[in-house]
Amino acid sequence: MTVRVENAGEKPESTWLKDWRPEDETFWAAKGKGLAWMTLGITTANLIMAFIVWFVVSALVVRLPALGFKLTNTELFWLAAMPGLAGGSLRIIHTFLIPLYGTRHVVSISTLSLLIPAIGWFYAVQDPTTPYWVLMTLAFLAGLGGGNFSSFMPSTSLFFPKRLQGTALAIQAGIGNFGVSVVQFVTPWIIAFALAGALLGDSQTLTRANGSTAQVWVQNATAIYVPFILFFGIAAWFVLKSVPVRANFRVQLDIFKEKHAFNMTLLYIMTFGSFSGLSATFPLLIKQVFGGLPGAPDPLAYAFLGPLVGSVSRVFAGPLSDKLGGARVTHWSGIGLVICAIGVTFFTAPTSMAEFPYFVATMLGLFFFAGIGNASTFKQMPMIFSPRQAGGVIGWTAAMAAYGPFACGLMIGYAIAWFGSPNPFFYWAALFFLICVAINWWFYARKGAEKPC
Repeated sequence: MTVRVENAGEKPESTWLKDWRPEDETFWAAKGKGLAWMTLGITTANLIMAFIVWFVVSALVVRLPALGFKLTNTELFWLAAMPGLAGGSLRIIHTFLIPLYGTRHVVSISTLSLLIPAIGWFYAVQDPTTPYWVLMTLAFLAGLGGGNFSSFMPSTSLFFPKRLQGTALAIQAGIGNFGVSVVQFVTPWIIAFALAGALLGDSQTLTRANGSTAQVWVQNATAIYVPFILFFGIAAWFVLKSVPVRANFRVQLDIFKEKHAFNMTLLYIMTFGSFSGLSATFPLLIKQVFGGLPGAPDPLAYAFLGPLVGSVSRVFAGPLSDKLGGARVTHWSGIGLVICAIGVTFFTAPTSMAEFPYFVATMLGLFFFAGIGNASTFKQMPMIFSPRQAGGVIGWTAAMAAYGPFACGLMIGYAIAWFGSPNPFFYWAALFFLICVAINWWFYARKGAEKPC
């Protein structure tokens, strides 16, 4: 990709780069490499904040009933699902933003918008009489964090040569995904003490299943991230530049004429849709399946492990995909997902806590293979499409897969309500994974494939 802007009058130098040639090795070594990696670092830090806000609801919903909020199981699953509905919808918009407004404006403004749900939840969790519609609205607004991915990742693809895009995108997405683990791991710890004395509000009484009580400061769960959101959002405004690959909205719609855009959407739903959906529902799933047993676990003591495993495997699978080819790695990722989805169903009707380690292990297997596929599919897209189209396809596929929390939340919730078990969901997921494996093998992985990548 070579970009030179002759008329810089329409693109202020403070925002838009005048010359960008990452495929030119001399340019890359002299100027491009340093700027690209610096941009990756800053946008990844902002992406961590986005994922934290997007998934903070999953860490809060398991605590709300114990704080006095009168919510049914179905209402709890709806709250966990709502950020996914918003995230997917907002990602559709984010898909088209980078060619219109550039990296600097999109990253900084979208990050600062995260203050709205963070501050909103800060106040809502302190009052058990907060109406359900307010909680649903705030859960939807948490989806602002989910939307950011579909502009941040296409932006990153513009800064790197094709030979490094698998690695760069895997690093950004993988480290960004750590935000899910951070929020689920930090929440139980940070709510256990007064973060700033009485400055951030009074404590609440948490009543455990065994009847014991404890004082907690649940508002800390979002308050702790407010200064970080401010810092990284402002840093993005003053440091980032934009690659002048520009296109109006109508031109960008050409990606929908490509059958491979549809195929890659299915493959990314298989991988990131699974990762995001299971990340949002894993705490509630642990509570529903094992919560009634003696010695039941604290869901958040284990739920963070899933997103952590998925994030780490995504980081390492990026360089692997650059070396072996994205399609081949996606193929084995899909097969692993099929096996683990079936495996989970053997441990969803436990009679004792002795089955819990096996349940966790098979769930972590799902996260592991989803993380690998997250990286490999993002290696495939820049190889199949032109740089501008690849950015659009990356954004669009990410938007569709971001509905994972919404779809998984509802499907698991209603599977339990209608059948008394989450197994129907996992059976359906295994069938879907198998179909995706076949599509990937036929079009991209087999010898003589139409688009080997």
